[in-house]
Amino acid sequence: MSAALFFLAAIAAVVGWWLSRQRLMSKPWLEAGPVTAFPGTEASLMHPAKIGLGVFLAVVGALFALLISAYFMRMIYTDWQPAPVPAILWPNTAMLALASMALQGAVFAAHKGQLENVRLALLAGALASLAFLGGQLLAWRDFAAEGYFATGNPAASFFYLLTAMHGLHIVGGLVALSRVNIRAWRSVRPEKLVLSTELCAMYWHVLLLVWLVLVSVLNGWAADLIDICRGLLA
Repeated sequence: MSAALFFLAAIAAVVGWWLSRQRLMSKPWLEAGPVTAFPGTEASLMHPAKIGLGVFLAVVGALFALLISAYFMRMIYTDWQPAPVPAILWPNTAMLALASMALQGAVFAAHKGQLENVRLALLAGALASLAFLGGQLLAWRDFAAEGYFATGNPAASFFYLLTAMHGLHIVGGLVALSRVNIRAWRSVRPEKLVLSTELCAMYWHVLLLVWLVLVSVLNGWAADLIDICRGLLA
């Protein structure tokens, strides 16, 4: 239960900080005088689409926090047998990091009006993401070849569950990224691609962070960190 509280508290802290930055609770209509006289009450400059995506990503983070909490609570039972993590997860991690960096590069290029660079960066991000998904399928194949099946071992079941949930979110992101790629290759002006590239980059950055947490959990590093925190708080 302490693991669940640890992860949920971390998610709540991040969401609370992010929402506080959006000034969602400001009431500028209650103030009298010019707007410049009340710098803390002006409306948020963030686009509504970014706020919506931020709320969605907060829900995604809470979902993975609950799954990770269930992972830690399940591993205390005697039938839990730790399963080795396939080595291909490391190249997969590199591919996802490359996709995240490529999409951030697309954001920079869109702001500078460099349409050709936007196209190349978006295409690189999509190809790296597809390579990540292909690598995940290979990881499942290697995992099954070693005798670890979804129904045979609780640890293996969680491996399939966590990686599948993350993969589904990548697939969903690729649908949106494909639409942005199509717009970019139809000679749309770069300034019209700024918001789309920013949303894609934001989504991929969060999925990369979630994936790094999952890798640390599957390798047992997160459990060691929680044990250290317990020792410090005891």
